[in-house]
Amino acid sequence: MLIPSGAFLNPGDVAWQLIAATLVGLMSVPGLAVLYGGLVQRRFAVNSAMMVLYAFAIVLVVWVLWGYRMSFGFPWKLGPGILSAIVGSPGSVLGASSLQTRAGIPLLASAMPGLKFPQSAMIYFQFAFAAITPGLLAGAALGRMNFKAWMLFVPLWTTLVYCVVAFSLWGGGWLAQLGAVDYSGGYVIHLAAGVSGFVLAAMLGPRLAKDRARTQPNNLMLALVGAGILWLGWNGFNGGDPYFANGDAALAVLNTNLAAATALLAWLGLDVFSTGRATLGGAINGMIAGLVAITPAAGYVNGTGALVIGALAGSVPWLTMNLLGRRGIFRKVDDALGVIHTHGIAGALGGLLTGVFADPHVLVYLGAGHTSAVAVQGLLYGNPHQLLVQLEALLVIVAYDALATFGVLKLVGLVVPLRAADPVLEGGDRAMHGEDAYDFGEAAHIPHRQVPLPTFAGDLSDA
Repeated sequence: MLIPSGAFLNPGDVAWQLIAATLVGLMSVPGLAVLYGGLVQRRFAVNSAMMVLYAFAIVLVVWVLWGYRMSFGFPWKLGPGILSAIVGSPGSVLGASSLQTRAGIPLLASAMPGLKFPQSAMIYFQFAFAAITPGLLAGAALGRMNFKAWMLFVPLWTTLVYCVVAFSLWGGGWLAQLGAVDYSGGYVIHLAAGVSGFVLAAMLGPRLAKDRARTQPNNLMLALVGAGILWLGWNGFNGGDPYFANGDAALAVLNTNLAAATALLAWLGLDVFSTGRATLGGAINGMIAGLVAITPAAGYVNGTGALVIGALAGSVPWLTMNLLGRRGIFRKVDDALGVIHTHGIAGALGGLLTGVFADPHVLVYLGAGHTSAVAVQGLLYGNPHQLLVQLEALLVIVAYDALATFGVLKLVGLVVPLRAADPVLEGGDRAMHGEDAYDFGEAAHIPHRQVPLPTFAGDLSDA
């Protein structure tokens, strides 16, 4: 059966949207899975990768059954006034008619030109964003979460937290109506991941004392592979969000790489200044912070703005991680990979700086054959109100994500324990999944020698 291609389609826009979505998907699988597998202790490598892999799969099912329309559909009439602009009405997008029609966001239809790809491309693209978010927040909880609890947490969190925030800023909800902007997820994805991950880490409690004391990655080269996939995959993350294969997409890609490189260099500079050594782990942190911070601004700022955002992204999260991270609540909460710093702080910083550096001469959503465009004007260009609404959106998202995540975890905790039992944590992957990440082949390659079966406590030692 042939599916007719609508006259509205632009082959270049369709192709770029699908490629960009796939690049974002690669950031989760294998990007995050490989990054986490290299950064955690050896006995949790399978578990950390499984958390990302499971999230990627379950979010797709949630997304097509009800999540997409909650994030980008028509408002769910919960009540008068602001209540009607909180979340979209849930519903499936599995029908052929909904997949083939022109992509569009109902409440933004008058503010942006008609998109030139089918809704199926939009669903796929936005799924990749929804799927990576729980994968990012998982970084705060590695090394102690009950996997059964994770299996319940991800679909509930996606529904009750991610979809609500996505609609508020991207689906034309009330924060968007206030004038707040988030180009590609600095608030919706990274701030949310940082805040929710911090709440999750606090409610789980710290890792085992020996694990918290020993933070050396088991395979830095593997972590570098994952980090490299994230860096290049981010070209789709930010380059796909103009929704056209146009000049703004190219500018967003260039700004993304410029900010990442600048942040990496700033982080390394601070490392060398404070410790005398540049580390690969520090370079990865700086790179990620730069990518996160430019995400809400990538298509709204010029190159100068991207350079400044990158420099601050490599400095401010470094300071919070190395100074605040050793004090008060940041010290008490065991955020395993520092997600609150590299994603939460960096995302908040990027969102606020968008309100400062947004250049009205940078035109967004301007596609071939269209004369309309969306421009955002920041403080430096005479519009202090933009910074104010960016701050309002920041405070709302922090408060909502923290409270909603707390509620979801309390609900999950009524069904299964949130934290794995200590004997299971001692055993790691073998106890959790019956598998090991690395087979060193002693039994297989030494046939004449009796190799005793190791115990959970000893066989996966990180020594």
